[in-house]
Amino acid sequence: MKNKLSKNELIVEGDINLSEGRKKWLAEEVDEATKDLLAKDAQYFLHQALSTPCMDVLAHAKGPFITNTSGKNYFDFHGNNVHQIGFSHPKLIEALKKQLDQLTFSTRRYTNETAINFAEKLTSLTPGLDKILMTPNGSSAVGIALKLARAVTGKYKVLSFWDSFHGASLDVVSVSGESVFREQMGPLMPAVEHIPPPITYRGIYENNEDKAIEYLEYILAKDNQIGAFLAETVRNTDAQIPSKKFWKAARKLCDKHDVLLILDEIPIALGRTGKLFAYEHFDIVPDILCLGKGLGGGIIPQAAIVTKSEYDRFNHISLGHYTFEKSPMGAAAALTTLQIIEEEHLLEHVVYLEGMVQATLNDFQHKYKIIGDIRGLGLLWGIELVKDRTTKEKATAEAEAIMYECLKNGLSFKVSKGNVLQLCPALSITTTQLAEGLAILENALEKITKS
Repeated sequence: MKNKLSKNELIVEGDINLSEGRKKWLAEEVDEATKDLLAKDAQYFLHQALSTPCMDVLAHAKGPFITNTSGKNYFDFHGNNVHQIGFSHPKLIEALKKQLDQLTFSTRRYTNETAINFAEKLTSLTPGLDKILMTPNGSSAVGIALKLARAVTGKYKVLSFWDSFHGASLDVVSVSGESVFREQMGPLMPAVEHIPPPITYRGIYENNEDKAIEYLEYILAKDNQIGAFLAETVRNTDAQIPSKKFWKAARKLCDKHDVLLILDEIPIALGRTGKLFAYEHFDIVPDILCLGKGLGGGIIPQAAIVTKSEYDRFNHISLGHYTFEKSPMGAAAALTTLQIIEEEHLLEHVVYLEGMVQATLNDFQHKYKIIGDIRGLGLLWGIELVKDRTTKEKATAEAEAIMYECLKNGLSFKVSKGNVLQLCPALSITTTQLAEGLAILENALEKITKS
């Protein structure tokens, strides 16, 4: 028992789902029919951190909204990071219906035109990266990237950040750094080194990114068996954004020490940050790029790696070998998602809305002393709540209260690290809808901070 995380450690890892607040929500905010369905859910599904007990039952998802069985709409500012084009996009549904009438599955040793068209389109958008492998989920994409890095470099160690998340399978949990996913999972995969992330608001570097670069250089110089540096270009869950200086230095250090730079953009690519890929903000190109989540348009599970043609020399190794590797349904979803982003000018739309969000959150920070920090890019934002701006003590109870107040009024979002409100709406959300969602948040801030 002594090896288990404490209650406080569990709280700071994600949504607060074992608290009295969750019990009160379930008792007061759901109707009897919903309670019956939730009871059946609890009866048949394994319980796990961050997901259970479930808080509501959904009946529909459309555009920026999710709708429960009672007809209540929530603005979904979480979306599990799959709703870049919004939920149930009609063009995507039509493309999948068309694909269903043609080819539904592609058996191994065969290819199909839809998968080829997707690969051609994706690589046209990633200069310097011109080979892909498809896979059904993000965890397996990271796994493929790690195997390829070992084959390319001949080195077996991986360097990654503490507090990072790269997937839920055991191998990927080993190279991730969130403690709640590593709890009771040891011994994990060996040959993984972790370093503190270059976070911008709190941490051991005290906002001195030169120290973060120095630390990275030190460990790469000391250990010549490190063959891969795996990192989230931008930290998704609490919206931590390293500087261009850090990423350009990291790129140079990887080149110097024969280390492949693997960037995990599974939750943040496809326009979330205002660029199609987040690494474009930093004037770098990774050696391997991992994509997933929204790649399937929020309907089909689809992920992929994109890498360099010079690494395409291991046809004797099964780097992926997944059953749905060239899924025509997944390829149709991914290709259509890329087309929708282009046709609807979502990148330009996100850049426009970014200014609106930043101005609104700056105003919130001026009004409410509980806000210690705001940070973000595009339509990925974190609001860090503190009891005191000087001490930066986390306001976890207040974060929970604000979350439930917003849920009551139709706004859903993720709480990260126990005190960071993460806002991640559909990229297709309108200006009016975004303003409505932010107004719900301000009303909650006003109510909870005055109570």
